[in-house]
Amino acid sequence: MDNIINSLQQFWQFTGFANCTWQHLVMILIGLVFITLGIVKHWEPLLLVPIGFGMIIGNIPMFINPETGLGLKVSIYEQGSVLNILYHGVKNGWYPPLIFLGIGAMTDFSALISQPRLVLIGAAAQMGIFGAYLLSLTMGFTPNEAGAIGIIGGADGPTAIFLSSQLAPELMGAIAVSAYSYMALVPVIQKPIMLLLTTKKERVIRMARPRTVSQTEKIIFPIVGFICTAFIVPSGLPLLGMLFFGNLLKESGVTKRLAATASGPLIDVVTTLIGLTVGASTQADVFLSGRSVLIFGLGLLSFVIATSCGVLFAKLMNVLSPEGHKINPLIGNAGVSAVPDSARVSETVGLEADPENHLLMHAMAPNVAGVIGSAVAAGILLGFLG
Repeated sequence: MDNIINSLQQFWQFTGFANCTWQHLVMILIGLVFITLGIVKHWEPLLLVPIGFGMIIGNIPMFINPETGLGLKVSIYEQGSVLNILYHGVKNGWYPPLIFLGIGAMTDFSALISQPRLVLIGAAAQMGIFGAYLLSLTMGFTPNEAGAIGIIGGADGPTAIFLSSQLAPELMGAIAVSAYSYMALVPVIQKPIMLLLTTKKERVIRMARPRTVSQTEKIIFPIVGFICTAFIVPSGLPLLGMLFFGNLLKESGVTKRLAATASGPLIDVVTTLIGLTVGASTQADVFLSGRSVLIFGLGLLSFVIATSCGVLFAKLMNVLSPEGHKINPLIGNAGVSAVPDSARVSETVGLEADPENHLLMHAMAPNVAGVIGSAVAAGILLGFLG
């Protein structure tokens, strides 16, 4: 009988119930909230559902041997475990360039090619990154940590993961979850800022229809674009190279199978793995801290600065633009890298002001410029801090 009782007691020690803390329950609850928002609200479900489920996986309580300080070899932080091996793609920065390859293969740069001046809006929106970098420094973060936190303002999850893996891997979980969370909340965060910074008269500005872009221009753009940006910021080569290469596969017309693979099965698999492992890395004992909360706050502030700078710079361009070439400042929010969600916000808010004024085709120009801009900003930070 004693043997049975001892066996049951030993079994109980290895269960999640015996090792559960309130911190585990909090993180599991956050994971459930992410899944609910993805399924019910349709807020970036391809990101929030894997991240949310990953949070649950990462916070199943494990038995820790008091003598060795190690648990069962299944946790994402246990060397050699399956989750740990998959997490290497995040920790070593393998997944983000592959996602950029898929983004390039899905992206049509025609709007930017036809209206090249709108690239300036995408550049202006990157001020959120450098603003948050300076704020992070004043709050006691090291330069490397501040650089990794600042990139959240680009609203680009893969870029945030890539840069944090190089500069501040210990903060990667908080930074990645923060970046993806704000990407999902683009419509909620950006609309009030856009309405606050624009007048009714500005919201109904009608922009000239973009010119038609030739196929030759589409083929030349990724080659010239890569050479120019890579020569300026060589440290951004992993992201910029894969982005423009993916776009060349799409536009060349002779590599349709490769483009279809990059924009379909490949990016789907990598997105699933990056979401699941990032979520699983948010273990309560690692993730729940005052620094994580501060990172979330700084990430939100950087996103607000980025959106505001994009809108305000579009207003400034209007001051310098002649009649007939005015810019609707509502497209300024699209300067962040959340493609195509921020461009859709421009369209939605524009239609509310004028039901016949479609801004999506115009907003896509600063939106895709923001993708390039965030990669360039990451390269600048990596070059100075790496």
